[in-house]
Amino acid sequence: MPVPTAPQSDTWRDLCSGRRGPRLLLIWLGIWVGAAESLVTATIMPTVARQLGGYAYFSWAVALFMIGTILAVASAGRLAERYGLARASAGAGLVLATGCAVSALAPDIFTFLAGRWVQGVGGGWISGFAMVAVSRFFPERHLARVFASATAIWALATVLGPLLGGVFAGSGSWRGVFWLFSAQALLFVLAALLLFRGAAPAERGARVPWPQLGLLAVGVAALVLASLAEHWLWVLGLLLLSIGMLVWLRWRDQRGENRLLPAGAWQLRHTVGAGYAAMAAVTAASMALLIYGPPILQALQGLSPLRAGYVVAVQAMAWTLAALAVSGADRKGERRWIRIGALTVLLGVLLLAAVMTSPVLWVLMGAAICGLGLGWGSSLMNRRLLRALAEGDRTIGSSALIAVRQVGGAVGAVLAGLAANLAGVAEGLSPESAERAAPVVFMAVLPMALLAVWCAWRFTRSAD
Repeated sequence: MPVPTAPQSDTWRDLCSGRRGPRLLLIWLGIWVGAAESLVTATIMPTVARQLGGYAYFSWAVALFMIGTILAVASAGRLAERYGLARASAGAGLVLATGCAVSALAPDIFTFLAGRWVQGVGGGWISGFAMVAVSRFFPERHLARVFASATAIWALATVLGPLLGGVFAGSGSWRGVFWLFSAQALLFVLAALLLFRGAAPAERGARVPWPQLGLLAVGVAALVLASLAEHWLWVLGLLLLSIGMLVWLRWRDQRGENRLLPAGAWQLRHTVGAGYAAMAAVTAASMALLIYGPPILQALQGLSPLRAGYVVAVQAMAWTLAALAVSGADRKGERRWIRIGALTVLLGVLLLAAVMTSPVLWVLMGAAICGLGLGWGSSLMNRRLLRALAEGDRTIGSSALIAVRQVGGAVGAVLAGLAANLAGVAEGLSPESAERAAPVVFMAVLPMALLAVWCAWRFTRSAD
């Protein structure tokens, strides 16, 4: 007679039982450090530029960080296989701590920017290894809750990251914020060595696909630089270069034995490919509000930078609440909420295009609707895609959850940036240029919102 087994629970108590609880805390720390550190620059850069004489390189602080982050998260899966999760995570923390120290000690703007690139690499690796840890340490029944809690940490970073930067910049000690995050990164190193030790060890024969990473590096760099270029010929040339590198990358990765992305990731007819495309597209659709919402509101409504930033905070809070609300959904509910989420993001983008010049309450409503759509779909997309991966692809597939969203964010930033420049923002953000740019930056990302809906339907066409 078979021995009955205890029923498996999908409660928060079961989620945090045993070693899963401390490991979840470590994952939260990694997400916090990577996310908050990336956001402090928004409020300290005016002070940094004034002290180091770098106004001409203002946007490079974000661009270099983004390039470093995308390359890091794309390589995180293979690095975790090659060196083991504990060593790889500890190394990522050391890289982030070093990058923070370089920027804190920077005597000039170029040293500061070099530090930002290193921070992007370290923060990207930490984020990628955190996703690997989620896929390795938590069973499927807990994945939606884990991803929802990660979203809550990200939302907290969205609110507190710029606030921390503002506090340090206001006190005249902007360098201190980098020392603070350097210390947190070192804490992550120690905790990773302790909590990940012996788990997810190195795999014999694992190799990093350097040729594909090289193609991705050139393609992403060209894409990000296109968003900074002023002359349309440079923009067109860089976009063509980026597209060419990504097409070459797709061709190379599909035919190579040592792949950068999981099997099926490049094919929209495949569940994995449709899932990644939906994640990238929905992220791209959200970038117009993230980048241009606060400055447009400052120019049109006369809001302070802090109050304008609350618009992004409203989206983040709505995202978190929605993700937590659906974290217990079964597979039938999963399909429904992923589709509803994509449709809601589309509705939010259309509403924001119509109301950005209206009273701020309408803008907050549009931001909340976008946030709800992102929350209803994102965590469940992660869970569904991890379930669709082949067993041998779970490590690289889990780290790619971040990578494809980062690439989608870069695409959305370029589309919104080109639209804003055509509206006259390149010559300066005035009430007139802000009014022209308000609708067009959202119309520019509308095709990505439509693509997200289509891919979400393809991603959820099966009952599994």
